[in-house]
Amino acid sequence: MKIRDQKGFTLIELLIVVAIIGIIAAIAVPGLLQARMSGNEASAIGSLRAINSGESTYSASCGNGGYAVALADLAKVPAGSTQAFISPDLALDPSTKAGYTVSLAVETGAATVTAAASTCNAAASDAMASYWAGAVPITVGSTGRRSFATDTRSTLFQDQTGAAIANPIPAGTSTVQ
Repeated sequence: MKIRDQKGFTLIELLIVVAIIGIIAAIAVPGLLQARMSGNEASAIGSLRAINSGESTYSASCGNGGYAVALADLAKVPAGSTQAFISPDLALDPSTKAGYTVSLAVETGAATVTAAASTCNAAASDAMASYWAGAVPITVGSTGRRSFATDTRSTLFQDQTGAAIANPIPAGTSTVQ
């Protein structure tokens, strides 16, 4: 009988380790994808809440009671300040953030409150009586399952199918709990 004097792993031992790693990965990956979608949805909700907060401040301090209808207008720094109404990552209209497309628009049928030239940050658009904001997953089922929307009421609404919520928000649309 020959004694093996080389040290190391056999091919069978390596295959067993690879199979175990494969089984663990197969169990973990769906959970990780689910967690990523939940995180993306939380980010979309946070973005809409930031828009609501920025709109409230804009209306009170810059729009003379009117609301911005473009994310770019909320991202402009007002005269005499160093901070915009929303963070720079939402400055484009629409913005892509964490697997969602976030957009801001005038709510259908809203009237002009303040001309753009009269706002404190030289907005490109007039300040309007109401606004609508929405967040839609880029790929439904992959980047998120639900779509979200909000308006002047600052209530967050959701659609479980991921379809964009209409402007204005239809009656009976479910709220985010």
